[in-house]
Amino acid sequence: MPDVIIKNMVCPRCILAVQQVLQQNQMEYDEVLLGKVKLKSQPSQHQMESFQLDLEKLGFAILQDKDVQKIEQIKTLFLSLFQAEEIPSGFNIIEYIRKHMAEDYSSLSHLFSSLEGITMEKYFIQLKIDKVKEWLFYQEMQLSEMAYKLDYSSVQHLSSQFKKITGMTPTAYKKMIKDKGWKL
Repeated sequence: MPDVIIKNMVCPRCILAVQQVLQQNQMEYDEVLLGKVKLKSQPSQHQMESFQLDLEKLGFAILQDKDVQKIEQIKTLFLSLFQAEEIPSGFNIIEYIRKHMAEDYSSLSHLFSSLEGITMEKYFIQLKIDKVKEWLFYQEMQLSEMAYKLDYSSVQHLSSQFKKITGMTPTAYKKMIKDKGWKL
């Protein structure tokens, strides 16, 4: 039974939501991972249609196109790194993709850029900056710890990349959050 590739699964709660939809549609599965469901058997046409509609109500989508599936798999690989909340020291995108996908990196890189309008590297940096914004919002740690956890060479490197992406420094972003009175 082929895997079902699902778009927009980004966290453990997404996995739980998809498991509930599978159960509602009486579909047996071996495993639900970020971006993927391993079914035990081929569902009926009606089950698949109902499953797809229920997923769409939750903001998910079943991907059919093989190229789109590859892009979603790359995004899911990156997101899984951020679930651990620490990028391994010396992390290398090329090595990481080669290790997890059985395709030529340059072909995947070109495909990603052509379909997403951004390179894998820039997409990955955007994810890192999104994580910093999250940590700043929750005031969980100092910039030095953020830089370490996201494998930046220094706080200055993190700050300059943050400013390049957001147009403001991490300190200014933190102040903006405080001034707007955004609370948890």
